[in-house]
Amino acid sequence: MIKFENVGVVYPGGVKALENINLEINEGDFVIIVGLSGAGKSTLLRSINNLVKPTSGNVVVDGNQVTNASKKELKKIRSDIGMIFQTFNLVNRSSVLKNVLTGRLSQVSTIRSITGLWPKEDKQIAFDALERVEILEKAYVRGSNLSGGQQQRVGIARALAQKPKVMLADEPVASLDPVTSRVVMSYLKKINQDLGITTIVNLHFLDLAKEFGTRLIGLREGNLVYDGSVDDVSDADFENIYGRSIKSSDLIGEDD
Repeated sequence: MIKFENVGVVYPGGVKALENINLEINEGDFVIIVGLSGAGKSTLLRSINNLVKPTSGNVVVDGNQVTNASKKELKKIRSDIGMIFQTFNLVNRSSVLKNVLTGRLSQVSTIRSITGLWPKEDKQIAFDALERVEILEKAYVRGSNLSGGQQQRVGIARALAQKPKVMLADEPVASLDPVTSRVVMSYLKKINQDLGITTIVNLHFLDLAKEFGTRLIGLREGNLVYDGSVDDVSDADFENIYGRSIKSSDLIGEDD
């Protein structure tokens, strides 16, 4: 489904965010990426939809070259990739339903999107997405009137409304309390299990990674240092990822 071929990213000033990443993610995987701040987690995630363009190597998604895709090709590729952000990115003055419908923008004409004349089928897709994250009753509430956890569930519904093949979540629970974080993660996990959408999540907290992930990817200073089952990860692996002698129990709830 997703392949990284010798991918490197160097930011202005010579900072190496990723170095020679070779990685394959299978269709239907639920992958969690961990590492210290600055390890390259967000860069890796955002190179999948070319929000960050690699300076070397290639990223391939569902057989399509992403790194060197034309604007038209990239638009089509991105229409199949849902994105969930740490800061929710909702239009606070718009209703929940309108926010979710923006996930359908790639499927409707510009005139329809500007005038708000959404096809009935697209509205039903939006309603279905809201129902899946159990927030349908808030469809006509303004985004600004929701709690942080509710706003993130709307963000998931918006991404889901795209009918994506891949779901990317960049620190989706970083600003949420522990209870709400588990609620949000449970929705992502259930969507992955029920719909088979390939899901990749960057996380701060290793307890959530161990609770919800099936496959763990560890990054350290832009290098891939762990790729395996969450069940198999050891204290030595965590030490290799985080660069210091620690036990996995010490990292529960720790911010990166």
